[in-house]
Amino acid sequence: MKHIIFGIILVFVLSVGCQGQETNSQQTIENEELITATAVSPTEAPATSNPPPATANADVTFVRAVSTGDDTWTFHVTVDHPDTGWDDYADGWDVVFPDGTVVKPDETSPFTRLLTHPHETERPFTRSQSNITIPATITQVTVRAHDLVAGFGGKEVVVDLTAVSGQNFEIERK
Repeated sequence: MKHIIFGIILVFVLSVGCQGQETNSQQTIENEELITATAVSPTEAPATSNPPPATANADVTFVRAVSTGDDTWTFHVTVDHPDTGWDDYADGWDVVFPDGTVVKPDETSPFTRLLTHPHETERPFTRSQSNITIPATITQVTVRAHDLVAGFGGKEVVVDLTAVSGQNFEIERK
C-alpha cells in the first residue's frame, strides 16, 4: 500500500512540474505535504468490493439412529440453518465413517441425504434417510450438514452406535 501511495505522490509531483507551474523547492514541498496529508494509511484503507468468505452455518443439532436390520439403519437428522431461499439453504447431510468414507444409499447423490429445497419457515428441521448400510465393525459415525453457499463446517454430531444415547444423539434398536 505504501508503494502505491508513493507512486501516486510521485506521479502527481511530476505532472505538476511538467505543467509549467512553479517548480521552486518551496512549491514542491507544499505539494508533497498536501498529498501526504490527504493520503489514506493502510489501516484506514477503504474496504474492497469482495465480500468476506461465507461462514458455514448448517449445524446438525440432533441425530436419532434406528437399527432396522443387519447392518441397516435409518437416520433422522435435525439441521439448523438460516435458510433465506434458493440462493442459500442447507442442501444435504452426510453420515461419515471414521476413515472419511461417506455413506450414500444412492451413489448418484452428492450426500447421504440430499435436501432439494429451502426450509425458510421450518427451523430447525428434521429429515430422514433409510437404507444406510453400516458394517458391524463400524461403531462410530459423524453426521455433518452442508450449506449451499459455504459448504461443510458447521456443528457435527458424533454418534456412538454401541450406546443408547449420548450428546445430541440417541440409538434405537428394533
